[in-house]
Amino acid sequence: MDRSIRRTLVILLLVVALIFGFVVFQQMESQDQEPEPAPDLSAMNTFVYDKPRELADFTLTSEEGGTMTRQSLEGQWTFVFVGYTNCPDICPATLSTLSQTDERLPAELPEPSYLLVSADPQRDTPERLKEYLDFFGEDFHGVTGDMDVLRSLARSVGAVFVHSDDGDGNTLVDHSGHLALINPQGSMTAVMQPPHDPDKLAEAYREIYQWTRRNQSGAG
Repeated sequence: MDRSIRRTLVILLLVVALIFGFVVFQQMESQDQEPEPAPDLSAMNTFVYDKPRELADFTLTSEEGGTMTRQSLEGQWTFVFVGYTNCPDICPATLSTLSQTDERLPAELPEPSYLLVSADPQRDTPERLKEYLDFFGEDFHGVTGDMDVLRSLARSVGAVFVHSDDGDGNTLVDHSGHLALINPQGSMTAVMQPPHDPDKLAEAYREIYQWTRRNQSGAG
């Protein structure tokens, strides 16, 4: 065989081998980057979304009297609860559980924020929210404002609230009892159903945080 033909064949074989190797590498890399499925945390009354859900846009007033928007939630993890300061049972019990949860979080986890979305804006003024939430801890915050905006925000975290009259002129508010966990991108990544237990909430948060970190690392 002519030497030039032999050289050409060798070069062609090398090119084919390189292309084949590149295709195999790309396939392996693609498999490595596939997101890890959401963890099954049903034993902790928690449902984790494979793809986080965006919140509704909102402009509301915080307990400090400032403006809070969806963008205000970015940069930290946030537990969201829909309730009101005159709630006789569910709200104080849930917020107390969250306060206990906060004490159980290991130091290596990012410190989350806790947000009460008011279902009773007529009575829940910023001053009232601050007075109420300061009891539970410095990381507890609240929003109040336009009723329709509050309902829209509540719906986007899977919650509802309904007003009624007890017959004596007192306003009663029925509302959802679950928690929504918002990721640092400002999207809902999990829902935590009652009954709430501080140990389970802390463990669920740890699992979700670590799962999120692994997926971020896999995506480069």
